[in-house]
Amino acid sequence: MRHTLRLHGVTVGWSDLEHTEPSAGRAHGHFRPGLGYDLVQPVFRLFAEAVPRSGPRDEAKLRRYHKSRDALGLELFDDAGALIPTSAIHIVDYDAGDARELDVLIADEAYWERRGGA
Repeated sequence: MRHTLRLHGVTVGWSDLEHTEPSAGRAHGHFRPGLGYDLVQPVFRLFAEAVPRSGPRDEAKLRRYHKSRDALGLELFDDAGALIPTSAIHIVDYDAGDARELDVLIADEAYWERRGGA
């Protein structure tokens, strides 16, 4: 099922959210950026700086990341165009050479029922 990520109506990208953990309310999968990704990429790159794959965490940058991410107002939509309520949306974006991943927390029971408990 294709999921579309939007920022105030602008498409940021897509994912099939092919990996699910219904008991945790988590879905994630390969992220394909759309034209609007440039609008949000600096926020997710801030996370990569705050939590590098090797080296110490930068707690001040991590706090800035969470504040900035939460202020974005990103929305997730299913393949029928229905809004999926989320409690967190994160894009893993360490550098241009790596594959990006969309990671979302979804507490909506109806979503998980539609996915068949995936």
